[in-house]
Amino acid sequence: MTRLSVNINKIATLRNARGGDMPNVVRVALDCERFGAQGITVHPRPDERHIRYKDVFDLKPVLQGEFNIEGYPSRAFIDMVCTVIPAQVTLVPDPPGVLTSNAGWDVIGYTSFLTEVVAEFKRKGIRTSLFIDPAADQIRRAAVTGTDRIELYTESYARGYASDRVRAIAPFSAAALVAVEEGLGINAGHDLSLENLKYFSKNLPGLLEVSIGHALVCDAIYLGLENTIQLYLRQLNS
Repeated sequence: MTRLSVNINKIATLRNARGGDMPNVVRVALDCERFGAQGITVHPRPDERHIRYKDVFDLKPVLQGEFNIEGYPSRAFIDMVCTVIPAQVTLVPDPPGVLTSNAGWDVIGYTSFLTEVVAEFKRKGIRTSLFIDPAADQIRRAAVTGTDRIELYTESYARGYASDRVRAIAPFSAAALVAVEEGLGINAGHDLSLENLKYFSKNLPGLLEVSIGHALVCDAIYLGLENTIQLYLRQLNS
């Protein structure tokens, strides 16, 4: 069964727009779990424009499911993750000012750096995942770093789904086969939605987890959070 991890960054964005504590990030995360999500994802950035470092520390003691922290492995990020000890850390190559993740790692160019970072997290017992494009050479090099999983960056699939879903999924299906050959677990995320999720999950061998935030929160405005999470779970595993 593919697990659904709900990225709650957009909830924090809404809270921060007015100050105060509404909506309450911790309560929404607990509701997501109560409504069936198997994980919660956060991506604290240096400017704390959505998830704050304090949110990460507030969430860890109360979550029952999997806690996944995404981010660029700066020293401050590494220290925070090694203090919090989530179930999983997902490393992304975002520079500090980027609006949203827009590329996977050049693992070939950063093999030494990523190997050192992955080893530091694994010494703490934290499962590691590298955010990566569906490229066979990058996936094979990812295995060299010692990472446990990769997270496939799915923006190109989402962009191409409406016009030619067979063509859009092809590089991801091929990438998944390479990951399985290399002994890597497979996660996926970015622009996955109720429209394109089922086809993606049915055509990606070995898919363990998807992380979905923006589309899910947008759907929840119209459909309600509980109903939306159930709809996403149905798309994943029906």
